[in-house]
Amino acid sequence: MTNYEIQTDREWWSQQWLDLLDKYRFKKRLERARNYARQGNVLSINFQDQKVQAQVQGTQSEPYEVSLWLDHFSDEEWGFVIETLSEQAIFSAKLLAGEMPQNIEEVFAANGLRLFPFSLDDVHAHCTCPDKANPCKHIGAVYYMLGDRFSEDPFVLFKLRGQSQEKIIANLRQLRSPSDEEPETKTQLLAEIETVNSYPPKVEQFWEYNEQLDPSLVVITPPASSDNVLNVLGSIPLETAANQTPGRSISASETVMQYLDTIYKNISQQAVIMALSRDE
Repeated sequence: MTNYEIQTDREWWSQQWLDLLDKYRFKKRLERARNYARQGNVLSINFQDQKVQAQVQGTQSEPYEVSLWLDHFSDEEWGFVIETLSEQAIFSAKLLAGEMPQNIEEVFAANGLRLFPFSLDDVHAHCTCPDKANPCKHIGAVYYMLGDRFSEDPFVLFKLRGQSQEKIIANLRQLRSPSDEEPETKTQLLAEIETVNSYPPKVEQFWEYNEQLDPSLVVITPPASSDNVLNVLGSIPLETAANQTPGRSISASETVMQYLDTIYKNISQQAVIMALSRDE
C-alpha cells in the first residue's frame, strides 16, 4: 500500500470525507490512526459486496481485519437519483470526466437522501482488534487511506452506497439519449453545456423565480456540518477519580463528553421532527 501523505490540494469530495474524521474529538487516537496510514500499516484495501475490507498491521504479528460500509440506497432510490442527474448536462459531463459535481449533494437531497455521511455514526465499521472504541486507530487508518481512493476515483463513494460506476454511466447515457440514437458522449455533453452558458444572464432577474415550487422538492435535512460547541471547545479537563480502576480506557472527561454529545444529537433530531410536523 502507498503511505498516506497530507495534501493541501485534495479534491473537495475527498476532503469532505476526511473532514468527517477530523471532527472526531479524541485527537490522540486520531493522530495514531494518521501515523498508521503514513507508515504503511494499511496492508491492503479491497471491495467485497460493496464493503471495504482491509488489513491493518498493529502491534501483534498478525494484521487486524477491518470492515467498513455505508447504508445502501435501494434500486428505486438510485433510479430517482440518476433520473435527476440526467436532467442537467453538467452532472453527466462531470461524472463522465471522472469528477464529482460540486453540488451533487443537492441531487440526493432532492430525493430525500445524502451521498456523504452526516457524521461518523453513519459510517459502519468493525475491527478484529481488542479496542472497543469505534473508530479505533486501525479503522481510522483505513478512513484516511480511503480519502486517497476517493481522490483517485469519486465513484468509490457511489459504490459504497450500492451502485457501480458502469451502471450509473450506462443509465445516464440511456436517459439522456433518444432510443433511436447513439449514446451521448462526453464531447456532446460539454458542447451542450457551452451552448447553455453562452446566453448571458440578466442581472436584474438573477434573484427572481416565478415558477410554482414543487412541494416534493422541499426536503428537510440536518445541517451539512456536525460541528457544535463540543467540537469547538474540545474535551472537558476533568480530573480522574482517585478510585478509578487502573488501565480503564474511557476517562471521566470522555464519559461526560459522550453524554453531552448524546444530548446534542437528541436536540438536533427533535428539531428536525418539529420542522417536519409543522403545518405551514
